[in-house]
Amino acid sequence: MDISLNSIKKVYKKNIKFFIIFFIALGIALSFLAGYFICYNKEENTTNKTERHESGYSYISPLLECYSEKSDSPENYKLKEQIEDTINSHIKNGEITSASIYFRDLANGPWFGINENEKFTPASLLKVPIMITYYKIAENNPDILDEKVIADWQDSDDTPQNIAPENKVEKGKTYTIQELINYMIIESDNHAATIILNKLPDNTLNKTFSDLGLNFPDVETPENYMTVKDYSSFFRVLYNASYLNKYYSEKSLEILSQAKYKDALAAGIPSNIKIAHKFGERRNMDLDQLHDCGIIYKKNKDYMLCVMTRGDDFSKLSGVIKDLSSLVYQNVK
Repeated sequence: MDISLNSIKKVYKKNIKFFIIFFIALGIALSFLAGYFICYNKEENTTNKTERHESGYSYISPLLECYSEKSDSPENYKLKEQIEDTINSHIKNGEITSASIYFRDLANGPWFGINENEKFTPASLLKVPIMITYYKIAENNPDILDEKVIADWQDSDDTPQNIAPENKVEKGKTYTIQELINYMIIESDNHAATIILNKLPDNTLNKTFSDLGLNFPDVETPENYMTVKDYSSFFRVLYNASYLNKYYSEKSLEILSQAKYKDALAAGIPSNIKIAHKFGERRNMDLDQLHDCGIIYKKNKDYMLCVMTRGDDFSKLSGVIKDLSSLVYQNVK
């Protein structure tokens, strides 16, 4: 089991008394936010647009402007059909029960989805918005990342990870918040995530979700509540440097590029190609979920690929994601 919805629900209960004040403030900020995210958060399936980006960075490509232009391509239609055929073949062979895909050309913005509105449990994918939230605070208070914390957690809240991290934080040892972020993202360590989630100031994580137009999970939220298209927003704002500033957007993706897990998206591309990504996994009764979402830095053609899957075997699910990643890489020109 990966980072649990219960952890988020505990944060929700802790923050509920702040909701009234928060939503009043949010209403004041709506006009600003509408302009701030207008380019990345348009209804893409009815928008023909091209984006212009600032160059000179390793992992980000700050968005300068977007303007209308025909963006659909025969290549994308062909690739979508190939992915649909591949998914159907894996379903027929019993390797998965379902899969959702979100693909986006990060140079110009055209995208397509397959079952992109199906809902899954994000699990460890939630570690990315936790990191983003800390870095948003650090923009005004960078010293928060140097704050030292003694690693501690309740054994009763300890959840086993089906894909275990190579290295974990040690109970009783002191770490900085930045070190815990590194463990949380690079190793996908649940203990590190739990510690810094509990250290987050009140009402900040749900504000990150709200700022990006996403629903923050509360006590009534079912296990499966996030779509692959919704989740892609976190990677898009990092790549475009449209939520965090350029420094922390670049830093976030650089840390994500160090992720140790290599059995899904990363397995489908050459080892010399950079990828900034995060996986999430969840086992519920006899049904497994495995997801991997990230940015692939193919020469002159950065693109985003997010895959969410269900099935009964993590190794089969990772193999399917690998096949889909390889297919996309070979067809992106």
